[in-house]
Amino acid sequence: MSLSTVRGTLSSLQSCREEIGMTMVIVTDVAIDLAESLGEETNPGIKEMEAMILECAKLDREINCFVDIVQQVTGEVTSQQPEAMFSLSATVKERFTERTALLSDAELQKHQKVVAYRDGIKNTLNQGNEETAENMEELDEDIAVTQTQVIFTCPLTQVDMVNPMKNKECNHHYDEGAILAMIKARHSQKKNCRCPVVGCGNTDVKQSDLIPDQILRRKIQSKKTSGNRT
Repeated sequence: MSLSTVRGTLSSLQSCREEIGMTMVIVTDVAIDLAESLGEETNPGIKEMEAMILECAKLDREINCFVDIVQQVTGEVTSQQPEAMFSLSATVKERFTERTALLSDAELQKHQKVVAYRDGIKNTLNQGNEETAENMEELDEDIAVTQTQVIFTCPLTQVDMVNPMKNKECNHHYDEGAILAMIKARHSQKKNCRCPVVGCGNTDVKQSDLIPDQILRRKIQSKKTSGNRT
């Protein structure tokens, strides 16, 4: 097995992770639709969706673990040690088995998209209860426009977000690509990433603090669809 073959396989696995991520987004959307129409978190359909999300999260974690180990092991192989390539597969298998044995299902609850799924269902049910409990008053048109800009616009790109991410530390939102690029750029300079929202005191935005906001993403898509119809 050559290193070029290994790199090609890793690239395919990374693409697989992206597909898993998209699947989790779709499952979350379907579950939110069920929650909106049925208004029950205990509905069997929603529970099945949650089980699918957890299975996807487990597979995503295992692929990520495998890729990390392969990169680590191949990094140890140098041109001066070509014989090490013969034991590459066995070494990867051994380390993968050791690492996965330490993983627990409880840790899956912290997976970014599992958290996003549960937040999406919870927020949908809460929103439905609030609308049932009281009549929503019409907002002044100017105020509504201002609020829409605040909610939907990324503070970095100044345009509507495509994949909104919520910072669980300060509750601000950013478009995924923009905030990840900013974090990477700041870290390359050995500096912390400050929240780009004016006046926010969060001086250390971490990727681990970001959670996909499925509800907001659906609202932005709905706004865009409505705009295209007019």
